[in-house]
Amino acid sequence: MAMRKYRYVAVNLQKQKIKGSFIAKDEKDLANQLAKQSLFVVSCKPYPEKTKASFFSLSFGTVSVAELTNFCRQFSIMINTNIPILDCIGILKSQSYSGFFIRVLETVYDDVKGGSSLHGALDKHKKVFPDFFRSMVFVGEQSGKLDKAFSSLADYYERDAALKGKIKSALAYPIILSVMALAIIILMFAVVVPTFRKSMETLEVSEISGLTKAIYDMSDFITENWNILLLGLFALAAIIFLVLRTEKGKYAFDYLKMNLPFLKTAQTNILTAKFARAFGLLLSSGMDITGALDAVEVILGNRYVRKRFHAAAESIKHGVSIAVAFESYKLFPQIMIQMIQIGEKTASLDEVLSRACNFFDLQVSTSMDSLVAKIQPIMLLIIGAIVGVLFIAVYSPMLTIMEGLNV
Repeated sequence: MAMRKYRYVAVNLQKQKIKGSFIAKDEKDLANQLAKQSLFVVSCKPYPEKTKASFFSLSFGTVSVAELTNFCRQFSIMINTNIPILDCIGILKSQSYSGFFIRVLETVYDDVKGGSSLHGALDKHKKVFPDFFRSMVFVGEQSGKLDKAFSSLADYYERDAALKGKIKSALAYPIILSVMALAIIILMFAVVVPTFRKSMETLEVSEISGLTKAIYDMSDFITENWNILLLGLFALAAIIFLVLRTEKGKYAFDYLKMNLPFLKTAQTNILTAKFARAFGLLLSSGMDITGALDAVEVILGNRYVRKRFHAAAESIKHGVSIAVAFESYKLFPQIMIQMIQIGEKTASLDEVLSRACNFFDLQVSTSMDSLVAKIQPIMLLIIGAIVGVLFIAVYSPMLTIMEGLNV
């Protein structure tokens, strides 16, 4: 029989009225369970299938990585000092989290208070607590090492946030250069070229031809049709956005990230670092290899890689060694494959992967620096070429006039 959540009113031995919620098979089971706690049911009523709180917690809002990290760290500390799980959640839901996260914790608190396991309560909020997070909590509960599970999760999210920070910092400069190049082009065609053209017309310069005429025509087209061009850019952006919302579009974008020359190495190192940290963490927490592979597949993110990883995982489940399966699908760099081989031979795969995390974090930083070092001169060359062509086109009539005057 399926368990249901009941809202009840009961009295204790001191005849004090107590209200609360509890998960039970039926009303009789509810009365029996509460009687064990010296509570006697006065009235009870089952919750609707979807309460207001659970509706909001599953449908609206997001929880930041910083909030999850802080939640894990505080939970770990309290569990380590032997505070009961229910009291931990009760304390945490009164902390200064976002209103959305507090509502989620309140429903988790009610479910745990009603008899649900922590993993079962978190499992109702899959949009808030990722699969990897819930897998770690499940392993922690089963092994009796919930404090270690939450501490490990806090470390994981902190390092993952630091890794994302490095990536954003590395990509900031190329993005700024791209914006600068676009701004220069717009400024030249919309302001500089028309202004200079008017000056040339007052000097009664002979018929303009060649590159200068082409630039003038482009400037005229842009200034006369800027609204249509702007609308076209918005339409193009909207089409790209909608395509990337589809599964095929997301898959194609992920495929490009893993195969474009400049991005391939950096993306491979990022995913390798993420895999090593997560897989090593799950194995060290006591999860079996099959369960760990399923949990890690979700956090990889890249759909193209996840498809190949899933195929490799199926091979592993049928008896193929981890190193051989990963190598056959070319998932990770050769050095990662060699580390996995050593870990399998010495039965210390979790330890090898945990130590490999720092190495691949360094590889990510190196590959991102290399990416920026390659992009930077290319961007500067493009900007220089654009400015140079426009300068020659705009100023060549002036040079012709100066030559005619023998200046």
